[in-house]
Amino acid sequence: MRSVALCLMLCGMLVISGCLYPDHLRKENQVPPHEYIMLVQNAVDLYRQKTGVLPIKNSEMDTPVYEKYVIDFRRLKDQHVLGAIPANAFENGGTNLYVLVDAETEPKVKLLDLISYQQIGDLQKKSDEYRKKHGGKLPAGERINDHFYWLDTKKLGMNNVEIRSPYSRQLLNPVIHESGKVALDYGPDIMRLLEQKPPEASDPGQDLRELLVREFNHVPVHSFPYRFINNEPVLSEN
Repeated sequence: MRSVALCLMLCGMLVISGCLYPDHLRKENQVPPHEYIMLVQNAVDLYRQKTGVLPIKNSEMDTPVYEKYVIDFRRLKDQHVLGAIPANAFENGGTNLYVLVDAETEPKVKLLDLISYQQIGDLQKKSDEYRKKHGGKLPAGERINDHFYWLDTKKLGMNNVEIRSPYSRQLLNPVIHESGKVALDYGPDIMRLLEQKPPEASDPGQDLRELLVREFNHVPVHSFPYRFINNEPVLSEN
């Protein structure tokens, strides 16, 4: 419910911020994302030193890990550790939420892409409506493994769904878990990273999403864990 509510709240802002200007003219694209991240990281570290806590908004216990620790810019400004909110932040009309990963050990600032977040939110809503009309049946295509299917967007009346990866800008395919939860398949992005190092270096128990978080600015929103099985990343329930 929280994810749906957040998606609806963001919808209006995304439409406004996304349609007024071409990508290369929008103010959020005038500064490299990593510079904004470094600025906010410094502010978060200073805030933590001054207060002993993290500048994050409240979240529910079941909020997905990469969506759980959203940075509260108001707290940073109130403590005078940040002068201005980054132009690419949702709070300033941008298309990213600033979040923390490894919050309980070594908090690091990352970005959450609201465009793909909203797109999957829309698919989830349509999928839920489909299930209500079809006695709980999933709008599923071909089975991926014991618990996952490709999402058949044609059953939802959507023929041209294009969701781009924040890592490669390649198109990502939506999947659906047997529970009805819709997510994105980050397998191709993970595989590209695995090809850059010996496969035997991958821990079979590791959640391979950690590779994306370590190597890139963005977190994998609306995602399930991946395990390294038979020399490839495989969708997993946990």
